[in-house]
Amino acid sequence: MSATDDGALDDRGVASEPGDEPSAEELVDEARRWWQTDIIDIRPGEIALRGYPIEQLIGNVGFVDTIWLMLRGELPSRAQAALLESALVASVDHGPQAPSIAIARMATTCGAPVNGAMASAINVLDDIHGGPGEQCMELYLEVDAELDQGQGLDDAIRVVLQRRRDAGVTYIPGFGHRFHPLDPRTPRLLSLVDAAAADGAVSGRFATIGRAVEAAISAGKPRTIPMNVDGVTAVIYCELGFTPTLGRGVFILARSVGILAHASEQMVQGGRIKGPVPKSIGYTYTGPARRSVPVDGDERRSTS
Repeated sequence: MSATDDGALDDRGVASEPGDEPSAEELVDEARRWWQTDIIDIRPGEIALRGYPIEQLIGNVGFVDTIWLMLRGELPSRAQAALLESALVASVDHGPQAPSIAIARMATTCGAPVNGAMASAINVLDDIHGGPGEQCMELYLEVDAELDQGQGLDDAIRVVLQRRRDAGVTYIPGFGHRFHPLDPRTPRLLSLVDAAAADGAVSGRFATIGRAVEAAISAGKPRTIPMNVDGVTAVIYCELGFTPTLGRGVFILARSVGILAHASEQMVQGGRIKGPVPKSIGYTYTGPARRSVPVDGDERRSTS
């Protein structure tokens, strides 16, 4: 709404008096302040990411370093970048049975271009399919907060797990796997965290928390409920100081590579309107048996 003669609010929500129109300089200043960012500075012939000229970054800084720079504001150490890269590599793909991958492939057979296929897949990386790593980070950070209050590790975990039970939460994200008895990615990633902790690149605090949570939820069970890729990448992202939101974000970045690869492969293979299962297999129908539509209107109403 523009300024009016009766002193209404203008488009900026500022009370205006008759004749109180902003100057050209004020409008230009408002436009400049509309979006504010510490991330990038672009001027004619110049591009800088977090203050670093793009021409200096190109050829000197890797893609993983650039992810860190964009998200955290500074370039990582070599050890930080290596640990982040290991987590990204581990999360790239988990086969066409993963919903996000399957959706990307199905979308291409429906005629979606690569951006549509990738967007469709990424949109299902929500709380259940894409969120356990973020949720596990929240669990670890909750335990860490209890440690900061002076609790011992076992007591801190007991408090946090009981708090979740009291809230009706029975699922512990980051542990157990419906496909792998032992997730093959976990031991390798934990060994890299241990090596980084030994070198002083990270504290090792969250690796200790993760292992202790695994022990706590496995106590009294016939078999260990092992840490899975979400649990161990949560360890890494917490060790590196990422927020849970960024933890989910970088997982999506990693899985996008697998999504792109599968969408591209399916485009080469071709196929039209491929659903989640072959047409010959079909599905299980659980509704009413075949029946005739009642002819009499009263009978139809009586059965509704």
